[in-house]
Amino acid sequence: MPCVFGPAPRFMALALLLSSALVCRAADTPSTPKPGEPTNEKARKTFSDAAGWEKMQHYQAALETFRKANQQDGGRCTECLRRAYELAVKIGDYKNAEAVARDMTAQASSDEGKALAHFRLASALQREGIDNRKNKCFADSCLELRAALDAKPALALAHYSLGISLAHLNQDDEARREFSAFLSQDKSNLDLHERATRYAANVELARAKMAPPFSLDTLDGQHLSLDGLAGKVVLIDFWATWCGPCREALPHIQKIAKKFEGQPLVVVSISLDRDDAKWRDFVAKNGMTWLQYRDGYFTGPIATRFGVTAIPATFTIDSDGVLEDQHVGDASIEGKLKKLVARAAEAPVHRPIETAAEKSAPASQ
Repeated sequence: MPCVFGPAPRFMALALLLSSALVCRAADTPSTPKPGEPTNEKARKTFSDAAGWEKMQHYQAALETFRKANQQDGGRCTECLRRAYELAVKIGDYKNAEAVARDMTAQASSDEGKALAHFRLASALQREGIDNRKNKCFADSCLELRAALDAKPALALAHYSLGISLAHLNQDDEARREFSAFLSQDKSNLDLHERATRYAANVELARAKMAPPFSLDTLDGQHLSLDGLAGKVVLIDFWATWCGPCREALPHIQKIAKKFEGQPLVVVSISLDRDDAKWRDFVAKNGMTWLQYRDGYFTGPIATRFGVTAIPATFTIDSDGVLEDQHVGDASIEGKLKKLVARAAEAPVHRPIETAAEKSAPASQ
């Protein structure tokens, strides 16, 4: 049985009772509001209720309660809407995310606030379009992204997102222009630079179910990025030393790492351990010689990007970066890996991606 993030079903009733107690206690003693939080006394109590629900991981209840707090505050609570939007996206409730983002748009007074609200609405529409294959969602997201750029032309991420929506609408030339605009304008999102470079070169990938981009520094000191592994199959294994099923699955991962050694396959184990010393000791004692990284817990940045809620969990990514498969537990994936590796070996050799920063760097003498 996999190790699951959050209360087990058999304890759900108790968790609900405890969460109700916490919510009531929080509502009785609301703290002094911080910037963006509600100022109306009734809204402040409701905001505390919402925070309690969120703490207990009852996200739908928290979302609805944050929205209620905003209404009680006369529609002026920016923090209510921000947290409601993030929760809606977290649980994949894109209709609610869209509604909250529209409230944000109506609430925004500055150009920057309007740009961010339009961008959030566009993001929700785009995600709904991807999940439900609705071209109207992509078309509507394009309108919102252009509105965001009108309000704030320096919002480089809007170009990247616009490129994705245009790609799904099969407007490839326009999509390439947006990816190129992002690359020339953005100076901080290095992971997305690699991804945007690939999308500009092959817009078809922007329509695929790509694994989320990330970069990390492994236990042995290597800097690794997903898009930098173009041309290789990637197997990502989420695990933890405290997870019994993960320890049982370890020999299987060891077997795969050894069997495919020297072939175009990279195995990356990502630990959700909080204890760094315990993790390092376990890796050393168990001969885990392939790439290792510690993400810290289910709330770690990479686990969050992959939506990991139970371990062991493995993700298979093909040589183009397309997310092929996900398994929770020790499922047999060797047959799938063998086919993907064979396909990668037959494909043209991929050169390392040259980022915008590298392109602009002066040549060495």
